[in-house]
Amino acid sequence: MGAKDWMLFYAEGDVRPVLQAAPPLDRAATRSFVERLYPGHRLTEVEDGTLARNTNPADGYVYAGCFPGLSIVCTGDVALDRPSALDRRFLGEAKGRTLYLHAMHSVVDWLAFAVWTGDGRLWRSLSLSPEHGVQENIGPPFAFEAPYWAGEHPVEPDEDEDPYPLPFHPLELAEDVLREWFGFVHEGQPYADDPDLYRIPLAGFLATAR
Repeated sequence: MGAKDWMLFYAEGDVRPVLQAAPPLDRAATRSFVERLYPGHRLTEVEDGTLARNTNPADGYVYAGCFPGLSIVCTGDVALDRPSALDRRFLGEAKGRTLYLHAMHSVVDWLAFAVWTGDGRLWRSLSLSPEHGVQENIGPPFAFEAPYWAGEHPVEPDEDEDPYPLPFHPLELAEDVLREWFGFVHEGQPYADDPDLYRIPLAGFLATAR
């Protein structure tokens, strides 16, 4: 697997139908959205990206999009080993919406995800990797997690390898989280009616502290 992302979704309802509709980007709302998330920063516009290509921007870069019922921001500032420590400025932006955090890095087999309810309560947070084990595990697991914790997705090591230190591969669960929450996958099995992520534009910014 070669997928990486670090992103927040602010959702008023189901995410998948919004992405399937591929609505136009509200550019003015998107800039205001990023300005609220990065107070005290100079925002320099860079070339637009897409949800297919720009979910793991380099440090200092932010890709975001505001659509009817959904706002998305991709930034390394949410790639947290402990998602519960998400900065308050990101939490405050939810304003009654469900907030989803998804982050994964294929090089180190790391996954972190979290969800906050509309009243700002952390419902579920998980972060784990083979090197560091389970770094955070808060709240009741979702139903789609159950087979993983039950040992139904073991990683079979090669003959000359030590046993995998986790009961499942984090990136395999990461793809299921994407499917359950957003209706798409990076490298898992796509469905015929999956959203075309190349049609979901994201405005790009370089955020420089003043």
